[in-house]
Amino acid sequence: MSSVSLIAATSYELDQLRQSLETLLAPLGGMAAFVKPGDRVLLKPNMLTGARPTKECTTRKEIVYCVAQMVMDAGGKPFIGDSPAFGSAHGVAKQNGYLELIEELDIPLIEFHGKRYETESDNYKNLRLSKEAMEADVVINLPKVKSHIQLTMTLGVKNLFGCVPGKMKAWWHMEAGKEPETFADMLIETAKAIAPDLTIIDGIIGHEGNGPSGGEPKDLGVLGAAADVFALDRAMVDILGVEPELVPTVALSMKKELCSTVEAINFPLAEPKELAIADWKLPEALMPIDFALPRILKSTFRHLYIRFIKEPMASYSDK
Repeated sequence: MSSVSLIAATSYELDQLRQSLETLLAPLGGMAAFVKPGDRVLLKPNMLTGARPTKECTTRKEIVYCVAQMVMDAGGKPFIGDSPAFGSAHGVAKQNGYLELIEELDIPLIEFHGKRYETESDNYKNLRLSKEAMEADVVINLPKVKSHIQLTMTLGVKNLFGCVPGKMKAWWHMEAGKEPETFADMLIETAKAIAPDLTIIDGIIGHEGNGPSGGEPKDLGVLGAAADVFALDRAMVDILGVEPELVPTVALSMKKELCSTVEAINFPLAEPKELAIADWKLPEALMPIDFALPRILKSTFRHLYIRFIKEPMASYSDK
């Protein structure tokens, strides 16, 4: 039986947040249960974009900071990595206020590079994934609770799509996104291949409505953690009052028996019903998951423009 640790938490103030995270991980054995001295530990936040830094589109820097401290206290060597939809990891980190905290702790921030890996899936014999994620000793997945105009919700499984490097994500949307279940299958196989050791979800403030970036912040007051990313996602949709059948990644993970009912999950602290949110807003209308070629090319051009023209020019002007 998978265990999912859930607590009420309302503050990103560092001392209170650190205490909340310690409480959250205690039933799972604490950070020392996941990180051993000398381990290279990837912290994988949601760093979607730097375009809306006040709209809670990305994992809060305070979460990353406190988790990095806890990893270091356990003797691990944390580094931060992601493959944002638009721009570079460094550029998105800068726009979202990560750099000051990263510099204080002297943590590397890396760009992901792709390598092809074989999988056990019947549908996806191999996937091009971040070699930095695949070669890390420990992967700590740090998603943000968000609505999503294509997949209803972004939670722990979807966050690991950031381990698909660069614009390969957009091409996967086009190739695997013709049917929601097909795309969900690819996301699940990616999550299984990355196999995060620990997922800690940032639900203190979520992003509702037309996410993953076009919605608005929503106070939720929740932190969740689990070694089993599929069980954590299942618990979170229950908290939000979202039917699991509406979330392709959750629905298919249940069909594949990667997770089951909420009743089959062990909750050592709070249960989902104690943290329930009655008025979470889903997208106004789901967009087709199928990406046409012109849209892919436009998205690719935007990414390249931000990463190789806009970000370097902004960096130059700061000097």
